[in-house]
Amino acid sequence: QVQLVESGGGLVQAGGSLRLSCAASGSIFGINFMGWYRQAPGKQRELVASITRDGITNYAESVKGRFTISRDSANNTVSLRMNSLKPDDTAVYHCYAKRVVHGSPYDYWGQGTQVTVSS
Repeated sequence: QVQLVESGGGLVQAGGSLRLSCAASGSIFGINFMGWYRQAPGKQRELVASITRDGITNYAESVKGRFTISRDSANNTVSLRMNSLKPDDTAVYHCYAKRVVHGSPYDYWGQGTQVTVSS
């Protein structure tokens, strides 16, 4: 099992910044993909940013140039730096990890952290 614990959400004004962190613990061997998803009320969960074990990053078009995902392998932590926040970024942000063991994939989710951007 893998435990993911998020931190860093909160309330910020439009144009402001927040940094989310996700700490992974437990059976972290085999994790090859981590990312941040978000879900706003009445909307589907969407992938915001991701990073592979090799450091390849990917971003949703709506956050490119504003958000940056990074990882600290030594501390098993993935962070999401969010700049120039907009009210549309308001959502619950969930950390996600994919672990592959003997060819079988396993998905893990954090409990989520609320990000609210006021106009």
